[in-house]
Amino acid sequence: MEEDLKTERKGQLLAVKDLPTLPTVLDEVSKLVARPESTTEQVARLISMDQVLSAKVLKMVNSPIYGFPGRISSISHALMLLGFNVIRGIIVSTSVFDVMTKNMVGLWEHSIATALASSTIARSCGLRDPDEYSVAGLLHDLGKVVATVQLPELKTAIESLVKQKDLTYLAAERELLGFGHDRINAWLAAHWKLPPNIKEGMDHHHSPQTAQLYPEMAAVVHLADFLARLYEFGSGGDDNVPFVQSEAFKILKIKPKDLEAICDTLNERFVEVSDLKFT
Repeated sequence: MEEDLKTERKGQLLAVKDLPTLPTVLDEVSKLVARPESTTEQVARLISMDQVLSAKVLKMVNSPIYGFPGRISSISHALMLLGFNVIRGIIVSTSVFDVMTKNMVGLWEHSIATALASSTIARSCGLRDPDEYSVAGLLHDLGKVVATVQLPELKTAIESLVKQKDLTYLAAERELLGFGHDRINAWLAAHWKLPPNIKEGMDHHHSPQTAQLYPEMAAVVHLADFLARLYEFGSGGDDNVPFVQSEAFKILKIKPKDLEAICDTLNERFVEVSDLKFT
């Protein structure tokens, strides 16, 4: 009976009817990229057919999060600088976060902070393609947004449980739903054919030691989520600073004291994005 309920809720969550742009664009772009003869110009042209989406993507790639403020003027330029995986992740975020209600602004701000912290940590650790880590950080709470849109009656119940029992949002989700936003992330990433490294960062950010293919991605987002909460930049749905898994430091081959230098950089970068609004 419990499994039947989980299956029913999974179906409800994946039927994201309020995101018409996302499945169409991603599906067509994914097919185009899969063809060896496809060019960057063809991919950019397809994305650019949606003017509203293009404008939002350009706003995002020109934000301080990706390190090219005011320098990217076209989708094709963005593709050349950031790569397809980053653009695909940005399309997901711009589409999903567009449905957020006013009482979810804190979650958007928390996601922005986690994205910024993710790229900062990745660069500090000398990891390749730090912008892809940023995308995983941006999308790490995607499941919370989609759950609120698709199962709005549960948001109030989860928030009440968080307050009554002083639980993390994740623990409250698991108690009421039988699964958390990390599981929803995995479903959505598979459903939308997101890159496997970004999928693992979304799916395993609460338990990086369980990531099998891309543990560095999961570990980076795990620490970034911790730092975003530590700085109280936005809100992840509760007032608790999550427990840091020691395995994250081992995976990244750093020590807790190394976070001090990362925090010094983040202090400046958080100021840069403090006025960023997504409208």
